[in-house]
Amino acid sequence: MAELITGFNASIQVEHQQEEEQATQYLTFRLAGKLYAIGILDVDEIIEPSDITEMPRSPDYIRGVINLRGNVVPVIDLTARMGHGITSINKRSCIVMVEVANSRGVAQALGMLVDAVNEIVEIGQANIRPAPDMGESLDTRFIQAMGRVDENFFILLDIQHVLSSEQVTRLGQLSDHAEFSAAASQKAGEN
Repeated sequence: MAELITGFNASIQVEHQQEEEQATQYLTFRLAGKLYAIGILDVDEIIEPSDITEMPRSPDYIRGVINLRGNVVPVIDLTARMGHGITSINKRSCIVMVEVANSRGVAQALGMLVDAVNEIVEIGQANIRPAPDMGESLDTRFIQAMGRVDENFFILLDIQHVLSSEQVTRLGQLSDHAEFSAAASQKAGEN
């Protein structure tokens, strides 16, 4: 009986070790020449940036809204959000679609404008390190960890913290306002 129990514990330890060694997939992209990544399970889709409607009196990091299959979706400039200036849209630019929770815990679709999407990489747990402590002067709450593949280091972003839940709620209100304005314009055009 002791062998049976010992064998059972050994198999649990082996399973736990295998889980720790498993790699997680990340979508990698560039922002102002730096490498970033988010978990592939956080990505809904990747689209080309076209017809972004700017919204008046919005912060620099909010590029505006897009119409995605009939839904108005806010787009943030992730380079500007990281404090690296405004993205110049070019042929490599992409919008990475994700969902983040607002202050009520409701999922909000969000587009993140990036300079270029690179590839999907697998990063093993052994190659992921906690985000460095940069002191109180730098806002690092959106950095989940640092990952390494070969000689490349990636800043692994926590998309749930790139914006505060209050900011996400305000973006949802921005989308609602843009939908209302578009509907009113369409109705006025019909008359």
